[in-house]
Amino acid sequence: MWLVAAAVVVVSITHWVYRWRNPRCNGNLPPGSMGWPLLGETIQFFAPNPTWDTPPFVKERMKRYGAIFKTNLVGRPVIVSTDSDLNYMIFQQEGQLFQSWYPDSFTEVFGRQNVGSLHGYMYKYLKNMVLYLFGPESLKKMLHEVEHVATTNLHNWAAKESVDLKEATANMIFDLTAKKLISYDPEKSSENLRESFVAFIQGLISFPLDIPGTAYHKCLQGRKKAMTVLKNMLEERRANPRKLKTDFFDYVLEELDRGDSILTEAIALDLMFVLLFASFETTSLAITVAVKLLRDNPRVLQELTEEHENILRNRENTESGLTWKEYKSMTFTFQLINETVRLANIVPGVFRKALKDIKFKDYTIPAGWAVMVCPPAVHLNPANYKDPLEFNPWRWERMDQKGASKNFMAFGGGMRFCVGTDFTKVQMAVFLHCLVTKYRWKTVRGGDIVRTPGLQFPNGFQVQMIVKDKQNQDPTSECDQGSRDF
Repeated sequence: MWLVAAAVVVVSITHWVYRWRNPRCNGNLPPGSMGWPLLGETIQFFAPNPTWDTPPFVKERMKRYGAIFKTNLVGRPVIVSTDSDLNYMIFQQEGQLFQSWYPDSFTEVFGRQNVGSLHGYMYKYLKNMVLYLFGPESLKKMLHEVEHVATTNLHNWAAKESVDLKEATANMIFDLTAKKLISYDPEKSSENLRESFVAFIQGLISFPLDIPGTAYHKCLQGRKKAMTVLKNMLEERRANPRKLKTDFFDYVLEELDRGDSILTEAIALDLMFVLLFASFETTSLAITVAVKLLRDNPRVLQELTEEHENILRNRENTESGLTWKEYKSMTFTFQLINETVRLANIVPGVFRKALKDIKFKDYTIPAGWAVMVCPPAVHLNPANYKDPLEFNPWRWERMDQKGASKNFMAFGGGMRFCVGTDFTKVQMAVFLHCLVTKYRWKTVRGGDIVRTPGLQFPNGFQVQMIVKDKQNQDPTSECDQGSRDF
């Protein structure tokens, strides 16, 4: 009897392992490996990568299997696409063949009602709400405030021996965004909202193990604290409504109080949480990467500085603030921004789910399977960009800079093209304008990068800001051999 039971167990386990490694498919699955049962290839996916290049996890499998391959991440079967044509189809067929999807671990930290997990009419409704804050007309009105915030912070940093640029810019952008969203003032508030987001970010792209002491557990705790603060603020605002609507919270409350509104409190709070995170974390990383790359490329810095000093020279009053016309004239700056986000690949993967069996070339993507578009593999492909690891903003002179394409998806694509793209570009361009026209900077320490797979600066990036000598405006004139001074 025991021998029969043991044999049944062995056969069952063997069959289960076989089915794990050979999933069912009504056609030909792309080649690849499903890894270990339950774990899949999750550990390899999260392995650190200290270079700008395509993650080894993807690069090795591209060499072995081709541009499209199967894998398993955190127990979920996934098709990874580094194929520009398939990526384009995925973005263009949103809601028809594919829909936005993220692993359960992401859904837990961003909220089950977050805008990335919603579809159809509700997604379009929330997207229009966000455009109320981040659309072109709102950004025109916000331009002077963005410049004032950048100018004030750079002035304060110059008074210090050094600052961690990533943390400093994150604080700067968080305070500005939180003010526009919820009138949050860190000087007056009893709650340290930013602190909650620090804990959240540290474990955001980490192995999803919810045990005290792990990065993922700290991430969940950070979200919980931040959501408590936002909920308390919502209840306080409801109890004491304002006569004049001054921030996005007021607009959200107005929508919630409408009798026919489809907006719920849970969706509204998740929306505020995602907007606060997305608006400052990715932009501060992009700014930090841009400054690091400028440090390493004096010729690019010289060209950028000349563009912005020409803006000042062409003004009647050099002390007057930036105009929208001046902002739109920053041609080289926009080239530099595109090149920065292409090389930085701040978003390592974009997830979708197949709604039905999908035939592509010789392969079938089964219904229900996750699909991960891999921007780094496209942005760093020599067939798409000559010398892809070279920082070369001039390459964008001959390329479309206005939106997404088959070979450029730093801001997403299709119906889910990032609604905060223009806000990010405004903040980056204005910050760089204030930086290169008035300051030089010296690297004190740090600046190394690592991807796990999200981009991080594990040792920080400490820089010293130095007010430019008006007698000598050449940003590269004092470069020394020890630490570069720009």
